[in-house]
Amino acid sequence: MVDTSITEEMECKICYNFYNLTDRRPKVLECCHRMCSKCLYKIINLRESPQNDIICPFCRYETSLSDKAVNSLPDDHNIVATLSLGVRTKRYLQENSAELLLSPKISTSFVNPSDSSSNCLVITIMEVQREAAPAVGVYRPSSFNTNATASGWWTVWNCASVICQTLAWILIWLLCLLYLSSLPLGIYLLINQKINLGIIFVSIVPSTLVIIMVYGFCQWLCHKFLNCISS
Repeated sequence: MVDTSITEEMECKICYNFYNLTDRRPKVLECCHRMCSKCLYKIINLRESPQNDIICPFCRYETSLSDKAVNSLPDDHNIVATLSLGVRTKRYLQENSAELLLSPKISTSFVNPSDSSSNCLVITIMEVQREAAPAVGVYRPSSFNTNATASGWWTVWNCASVICQTLAWILIWLLCLLYLSSLPLGIYLLINQKINLGIIFVSIVPSTLVIIMVYGFCQWLCHKFLNCISS
């Protein structure tokens, strides 16, 4: 978002045009009011001011002029410095220069025209040289081999984990099928006085539940272990 106070400082308060370094240079009167040189010439051409004097349109203060007329008035060095920096920055950017000129924030207070110094910041941007790519047949560092080996082991570990999970799911499905069929079969055998065989089939039900609980606990441990390794 552009600061409106800075924008107002960069425009003439009479014609509301932006200052430049040619026909609209920011000139300062003795009363410290500021306007562009083009507006000053118009005021002089109206001949409402005394000879060799100019009356400020804001406070009516008379400023004496020398033989050079408007050009003898001092510039607003703060605005001139900002305009100069803007022109130089634009020129450098067009020429792909390695220097970037940054202008400080314009002060809202009046700067003494006799003080020609201005604060500038020059930043030099240096391009970092990239290392050349290794030629074909050049031996690569051992760290690369170590990373490749670790990546290979990690791939093998992932494959083994997937296989184990698949086998575990197959076992769970088989136990569920046995669980659904063993309970009615065990009750039938107990009714027909086949006590031992009936007890075995009926006991499959709690055994299956225990195995499922153990499997869930093992899955939780494996999940926590994988998270610790990946982090």
